[in-house]
Amino acid sequence: MNVPTTPSRPAPDAERTELLAALAAARSALTATTRGLDDEQAATAPTVSALSPGGLVKHVAAVEEGWLRFVLDGPSAMSYDLPDGVTWADFEAGTAREIPQWMIDHQENFRMLPGETLAGVLKRYEQVAARTEEIVAALPDLSVTHPLPQAPWHEPGAERSARRVLLHVIAETAQHAGHADILRETLDGHKAT
Repeated sequence: MNVPTTPSRPAPDAERTELLAALAAARSALTATTRGLDDEQAATAPTVSALSPGGLVKHVAAVEEGWLRFVLDGPSAMSYDLPDGVTWADFEAGTAREIPQWMIDHQENFRMLPGETLAGVLKRYEQVAARTEEIVAALPDLSVTHPLPQAPWHEPGAERSARRVLLHVIAETAQHAGHADILRETLDGHKAT
């Protein structure tokens, strides 16, 4: 009986290996801040900000997942559509009469919602990380580029390569690992780094 085999992927090149290692190190620094926390502690915002250790892990997972969808699908993966009759100026002035769902989802990704557990948030982050590695390994080249979707925070006509997306995700993860370290120390005096 012949057993079908799955063709193996070639080993990633040195650049991909280095970028993925840097991302893995930043992820590790972030998740280390949650070791030993229970769900209530992980969801606690111990400073004047709304940030919590578990919420930061959840946010970074969502950011990584969104940007890697962009690498695959381009700007359609990141829609910033506004409700009919609502403009960006309305948001800046605080007069928007309706909030788009993507904006609500973005805000909710900064906190653990009722029913969410730290174990669940960490498991999802592991799944996102595994998918990122699959996507990066399958790319023909890290120079694959897409135009950024229209949004006030993107320069009109700007593009991003897969390489630049990975650098952005690494920076975002490392930045939030620092935030999470401060939150953890504020919660119980524990320092993750």
